[in-house]
Amino acid sequence: MQTLGPVERWMAVLLAALAGYVDSIGFLQLGGLFVSFMSGNTTRMAAGLAQGDWRLAGTAGLILLLFVAGAMLGALVAAGAGPRSRSRVLTAEAVLLLAAALAAGLQRPMAAVACMVIAMGLENAVFLRNGQVGVGLTYMTGALVRIGHTLAAALRGGALRDVIPPLLLWGGLTSGAILGALSFNVGGLVALYPAAGLAAALALAAGRARAT
Repeated sequence: MQTLGPVERWMAVLLAALAGYVDSIGFLQLGGLFVSFMSGNTTRMAAGLAQGDWRLAGTAGLILLLFVAGAMLGALVAAGAGPRSRSRVLTAEAVLLLAAALAAGLQRPMAAVACMVIAMGLENAVFLRNGQVGVGLTYMTGALVRIGHTLAAALRGGALRDVIPPLLLWGGLTSGAILGALSFNVGGLVALYPAAGLAAALALAAGRARAT
């Protein structure tokens, strides 16, 4: 987050909120698996293998493969860094989330979940730096570690305000997850339409930033 400009930082917070929103919907749909938090899915897969729960292990393993495929697709679509790259990635994410919502409407929930997982893997290519993920948008372990390290630095005389960027990122994902759960309770997977709309709006904003 420190390497981003003010507008990019707020885009990152909105994308974290989008990831939390979609992950919460996926978690409730799948009954305890995630569409963006792959550390949790890895643990669930390992526990399933150890306990002989082949269905759990297989589902978690498939989600992991789809997420990796999404991350690969994101890197290919991005093909670099900057506003042009971001616009392409966000457009692809909006299409995937719209496809997920449409699949849900056609009573194809697992197809919807597959599109959600790929979209979440792809989202991490929005802020590429030299081919590497510049900001983790769909997982918050790194942000929480930075919060802890910043607080430790502040106790030694560092700037406490440096905790704000990672705290905003975590807060974005948390608030998005709450909203996603509430929306799922009302409309099920139909709640993915607003997520597709937000991704499309951010793609348009990135395109305008490129033009100006």
